[in-house]
Amino acid sequence: MQRSAPRPPLRFSTQTLLLQLGVVLLVVLLSATVHAWLTYDRVGREAESQALTLARAVASDPSVQADVLAISERPGTPPPSELRTGPLMGVAEGARIRTGALFVVITDETGLRLAHPDPERLGEKVSTDPSEALSGQEITTRNTGTLGPSAGAKVPVYAPGTSNVVGEVSVGYSMETVGQSVARDIGPVALTAAGALLAGVLASFLLRRRLQRLTLGLEPEEISTLVHDQVAVLQGVDDGVIGVSADGRISVFNAAAQRLLGQPDLSGTPWADAPVPEQLKSLTRPDAGEADAQELVAGGRVLVASARKALHRREDLGWVVMLRDRTELQQLTRQLDAVGTMSTALRAQRHEFANQLHTIAGFMGMGQHQQAREYLARLAATGPLKFPVDQAELLQDPYLQAFVGAKGVEADERGVSLRIGPETLVRGQVTEPQDVTTVLGNLIDNAVNAAVVGSAPERWVEVEVLDEPDDDGGTLHIVVADSGDGLGTATDPEAVFAEGFTTASGPVAAGSLRAGGGQGLGLALARQLARRRGGDVRVLEPGSKGGPGAVFMASLPHTTAGSQGAGRPAADRGVKDFAGKDTDD
Repeated sequence: MQRSAPRPPLRFSTQTLLLQLGVVLLVVLLSATVHAWLTYDRVGREAESQALTLARAVASDPSVQADVLAISERPGTPPPSELRTGPLMGVAEGARIRTGALFVVITDETGLRLAHPDPERLGEKVSTDPSEALSGQEITTRNTGTLGPSAGAKVPVYAPGTSNVVGEVSVGYSMETVGQSVARDIGPVALTAAGALLAGVLASFLLRRRLQRLTLGLEPEEISTLVHDQVAVLQGVDDGVIGVSADGRISVFNAAAQRLLGQPDLSGTPWADAPVPEQLKSLTRPDAGEADAQELVAGGRVLVASARKALHRREDLGWVVMLRDRTELQQLTRQLDAVGTMSTALRAQRHEFANQLHTIAGFMGMGQHQQAREYLARLAATGPLKFPVDQAELLQDPYLQAFVGAKGVEADERGVSLRIGPETLVRGQVTEPQDVTTVLGNLIDNAVNAAVVGSAPERWVEVEVLDEPDDDGGTLHIVVADSGDGLGTATDPEAVFAEGFTTASGPVAAGSLRAGGGQGLGLALARQLARRRGGDVRVLEPGSKGGPGAVFMASLPHTTAGSQGAGRPAADRGVKDFAGKDTDD
């Protein structure tokens, strides 16, 4: 026999609704029950009080006291026929009929009935214990006698003018009548309870709708799973994630975002006031739409940022901003460009060396020793390569010589003359060629761009390189100047190191972006790399329109090693600027 599929469990919102309805119903029922019981008890106490008052009135009647005393003094008890027509029966029945009591009973000192609504019961002993009343106490009772359940009272009957108890008067009111009184009073209670139940049901439905809206219709298990997944994903990924809620506050700021932006956890901070780059905030403006990813420099890193609108069933949940670290990729790309340029120059150098050696070998083979000596002298004076770089022979390090020579070829193709300054002196060997060529290449490229667009008739770029030996690795000082129009008086020299500074957003100068880069990150990365090594890149001279242009200086500690050769130390030589002044670093 095929089993039926198990019924799916009730949704949490439905369970909550049913639980609330059950609680409301239980509270209403308990309240109504307690109110009914209190009403029943109150009416019962009123009946007891009324019975006590009537019993006292009958027991204090002198005729009743005299008649009961007379019967008590007689030997034996009169027969029922005599009691039925006696004065006590008339008094008791008259009082019962006037007050609507269930019974008015008079007994002698032994508890035998002298008056009773049922004549057949006359002369018999009462069904309830009369000892307390016969001992002189007034009591109220609730019990079930021969006439049914009742609330009543018992009062002793004293002999006239004495304190001798000669009988009792027992009065009772039917509890059924009390129940009818309670039933009449319970009507408003029932209406009130029904109104409270209806209000509770309505409130429960409204609370259910609000709960569904707040939880986006998700069940508690789903919410718990989402929270665990969110923590695992947001804290486990290397990408920065920033969540901006619809009301403009940061709802998510994961550990990667804190690390990339160099900020503590900003959760709860208004997005407009958050200490993050303005480029990030611009991605989430109402008119931003689905913008393309943007590159920016923040916290000393190159980041790629993108923002997407977060929607759930047409409900606007805010924005999600993603951050990816591209610092290492940018540095490796630029270092690879530098290495590629240097490799090309070294291949050209190898080819040129081979040609020169063949020439010398030819002279020697022909016995032209004098011509060979003269040729070698010319090589020593002009350098091993015929790069279009003036005074290239001042660069003795092969890395620098090949790299600057290759940059000279590129500059010559753009109509710019690249030359080595006369103060250049590098006695050691470059130990960190990638970092050196990355910084030097950025400065040369920016200077070439500035010279190309400058207004000076002669386009040139001059480079001076000095090394300062040290036991832990020498410091390389690089100065680059150009013939461009400078940074301009309106430009803060520090602004050129901000990411995004290009020829389109700032003055055309050595601080502008390298040709073909188009991202405005060159100088920012160069300074970042230098500062990571304990050095810096800064502006020595902002330049002027018509030339000379801006002068940039970079210091790269721990990038050289080796010879402590002759000549003045770099610290003594100073760094000569290109306006004819010395500027010590």
